[in-house]
Amino acid sequence: MRYKGNNRTSINNHNISFDDEGPDEAPVIILIHGFPFNKSMWNKQVEVLIENYRVISYDVRGHGKSDPGTDDFSIGLFVDDLIGLMDFLNIQKAMLCGLSMGGYIALNAVENFPKRFNAVILCDTTCTADKPETVEKRTMAIENIEKYGVEQYANESIKNLFALETFITSKEKTIVIKEMIMKTSVQTLSATLLALAARKETCSKLNKIKIPVLILVGEEDKITPPSAATFMHKNIPGSKLHIIEHAAHLSNIENTYEFNEHLMKFVSSINIKPDKFMKRYQVDSFPLDSERASKYEQMERDLNTKILKTTLIIKNKYPELIKYLEEMPDTISTEKDPKITLTVLSSYYESLSSILKKYKSDHPAS
Repeated sequence: MRYKGNNRTSINNHNISFDDEGPDEAPVIILIHGFPFNKSMWNKQVEVLIENYRVISYDVRGHGKSDPGTDDFSIGLFVDDLIGLMDFLNIQKAMLCGLSMGGYIALNAVENFPKRFNAVILCDTTCTADKPETVEKRTMAIENIEKYGVEQYANESIKNLFALETFITSKEKTIVIKEMIMKTSVQTLSATLLALAARKETCSKLNKIKIPVLILVGEEDKITPPSAATFMHKNIPGSKLHIIEHAAHLSNIENTYEFNEHLMKFVSSINIKPDKFMKRYQVDSFPLDSERASKYEQMERDLNTKILKTTLIIKNKYPELIKYLEEMPDTISTEKDPKITLTVLSSYYESLSSILKKYKSDHPAS
C-alpha cells in the first residue's frame, strides 16, 4: 500500500523522512536536495510536478527530519539510501533531479545503477572531485563550526549561495535557507563536509551516460559555475544545458519560473507513460497561459534589475542615502496576482528613483 504525503521509514539502519505525492501510476521523479538543506527546498518544483508525476522528495540522512544513523557519511552511502528508498517504495525506475550535493548523488547513482533511472536533471553541480584547496576549506569549516557554532557558518554560507540581486529583491529566500542550515546539527554538517571532500570524480564516466540529461545552472553560481556545467554538457552525449539568469547556486529558488519551465519541458519529453498523465504540460508549452506568464515574469525581472542597479548606485556612490533604503517598504508582495506584484515593484522603483533624482538635484556637485 502507498502512503501519500509525509512519511518516515527505516532504510539502511536509519529513519528517513520523505514525501510521496502525485498520481499512483504516473512517471516517477525523485528530488535530491543540496547541502546543508532539506527536501523543502523543492517545494516550488513539487507544486508544478504533482499533477502529472509521482514526486518523491526526501531528506538525505542527517538532514531535515532524517536521522544520521551510525555509519560514516559518504556519497556511496547516500546512493545506497536512495536505492533502498526506491526498493521500499517499489519504484523500479525513476527520473532523478539533484542540486549540488544532490547532483553528486545522482551522478554516482546513474553510474552504479544505470538500469534504475530513465533520465537525470543535474542542477548547480559538478562532476569533479574537490581540489586540495577546497578540501582545506571544508576542513577549516568543520573547525569553525565546532568553535564558533552553526549560525556563523550559516551567515558565511549564504553569502556564496545567492546572487546579489536576490539579497536585495528577494531577501526572504535567503532567510529561509539560513533557517534550514541553522536546523542542521553540527554532527551532520561535519560528517557531510568530510563526505563531500572525500568524494571521487565522475567526469571520466560522463560519456557512458545513455539516458536523457538536462543540466541547469545559475548564471552567477560561484560554487559550481556555468563552466562546470558546460564541461558536463560537452561530455554527456545528447545532454541539454540551460543557464538560469538572475540566479547563483540555488537556481531553483532564485528564479523558480525559468527553472520550472526548463524542468517541465524536459520531463515532459521523457516518453515513459501513456498520455493520460500529461494533463497540463506538454513538450512545446509550459503552462497553457505561458505567453502571459512569461510576459509578467519578464516585466518582474526587468523591474527587479532596475531596482538592483539603482540600489547599488546608492550604496556605492551615495552612502548617505542608505538610511532611506532601510525605511523603504518591503518589495515582496504577499499577493499571488502578478499584476499586484508588478504594481508593488513599480511603486518601489519609482520611490527609489525619486530619492536618487531629488538628491542629485539638491547636490549637483555630487
